[in-house]
Amino acid sequence: MAKRKREEYERGLPGYHDPMAGFAGAPYGRSALTLRLWLAGFGLVFCGGAAALVFLSLPELTWLGWALVVLAVAAAIDFAWVAHRKRRGEPG
Repeated sequence: MAKRKREEYERGLPGYHDPMAGFAGAPYGRSALTLRLWLAGFGLVFCGGAAALVFLSLPELTWLGWALVVLAVAAAIDFAWVAHRKRRGEPG
């Protein structure tokens, strides 16, 4: 598959991950990347801070702290991926 150009991403990729794109005149779906970036950033800060508070003040709930760490790592991965897509030029 040929490497896509920045202009293609700026216009948006029609039907990307949408097998029913354009069916019966429906518009193509678009991802709300900026919203996802904000939500991933909030999740990262919130879960990271909550995990630190749980580890420092509630030692009997370390399982909750580790669960929050896992969620913070997932938010960090999502944040990095969405930032990569926005830097590539995708609209949203």
